[in-house]
Amino acid sequence: MRTHRLLSISTQENRCGYFIQIRKIKKITEIGAGAVSTSAAATTMLFLRRNLLPLLRSASSLPSPIHHRACLLSTSTSTSAAVAPFSLEDYLIAACGLAPAQARKTAQKAFNERSKVNKKTFEEISNSRLNSASNPDAVLALLSGVGLSRTDIAAVIIADPMLLRSSTKNIGPRLLALRDRLGLSTTQIARFLLVGSRSVRSCDVVPRLEFFISFFGSFEQLLVVMKKSSCIVMYDLERVIKPNIALLRQCGISVQQIAQLNTWLLGFRPEHLKELVLRAEGLGVPRSSRIFYRAVLVVSQNTKEKVAARLEFLKSTLGCHESEVSTAVSKMPSILGISEECLHRKIQFLVKEVGLEPQYILQRPSLFAYSLEKRLVPRHCVMKVLLAKGLLDSNRSFYTLVVIGEETFKLRYIDCHKDSVHGLADAYVPACDGIVPSAV
Repeated sequence: MRTHRLLSISTQENRCGYFIQIRKIKKITEIGAGAVSTSAAATTMLFLRRNLLPLLRSASSLPSPIHHRACLLSTSTSTSAAVAPFSLEDYLIAACGLAPAQARKTAQKAFNERSKVNKKTFEEISNSRLNSASNPDAVLALLSGVGLSRTDIAAVIIADPMLLRSSTKNIGPRLLALRDRLGLSTTQIARFLLVGSRSVRSCDVVPRLEFFISFFGSFEQLLVVMKKSSCIVMYDLERVIKPNIALLRQCGISVQQIAQLNTWLLGFRPEHLKELVLRAEGLGVPRSSRIFYRAVLVVSQNTKEKVAARLEFLKSTLGCHESEVSTAVSKMPSILGISEECLHRKIQFLVKEVGLEPQYILQRPSLFAYSLEKRLVPRHCVMKVLLAKGLLDSNRSFYTLVVIGEETFKLRYIDCHKDSVHGLADAYVPACDGIVPSAV
């Protein structure tokens, strides 16, 4: 960075000198215009040679601004001698075995991530342990040292190319601890790095891994959780993670349910999580309920204003009392996370096409959880056909046909009628893809 500033200052000084000398030359030319003697001309040429040409030579020897952007994450390390810029893209091809297209994409990913996170200029980014192959070589040696194959290393670098600019003094002990302290196999280390390499370069991750492996019951289960949000192992263990888990457990939320939550929720400030718990209770879902964790999840994803608007929408669209809507929400909090457009389409279908009463719908809010195109409409088509053929009890509710699993539904309502209703099975499959048959 200092080098680039010196170059910029030098360039500006030379440009100023250049224009000063130009003004002098212009003045001399104006004085001698129309009657320039041989001696005056000679004096002018000597002036140019002594003052202007050195400036031009000096300016031409400086690297242009384009030079600093010649390749991704490259820089000049010396002002006295020209040094070939380091190209991350070329390095990925030569050292990691990446195909050119993949190398270009990975190098661009490194640049995008670094510039987005730190909002630094290209020149500032280029001066950060990626100005030569030295640091990347050291990182690859560390990965190889814990047993990773070249294929594993390539996959890890593709997932997180910024690992190449990490401080080897930091990540070296952490990588060794994955093997020696946690006892992870080479395969497990590679799988972990594919989702958690950022934590290795950002913090002392091993103590957090020890805690979560014990909490979730296994390394494999932790990986499942980390695939939802790898940042779970980057939060402060004592001040954030442990207090939040203690609160959720006090609310009767099990370890398995915590694993089903969006794990970034565990990274909230403990005071904020307490507020969410109170809001979840305000939806009419008691802490003792087995679906309380869903209520916590819903309020964590939606503001108070959005929840209030959704409640009002359900009340006005269905024409029901607030207490009826509140009862439905207490049974299925997740309906508050469904968009108004989606809710409206489902309500229109259930009321106008199926003929259900609003109160009936609110008593069975799980109807809102199913896809309109892939579940509700296709099964209603089958129901209408079977009713028209007299093959279905007229007292059989639409709800019972909706809630059963796919295989059971086909067995009970399609396969057993394939001889009496030709084309029913063939019509049901496209109906599930959104193509409703005109007739069966």
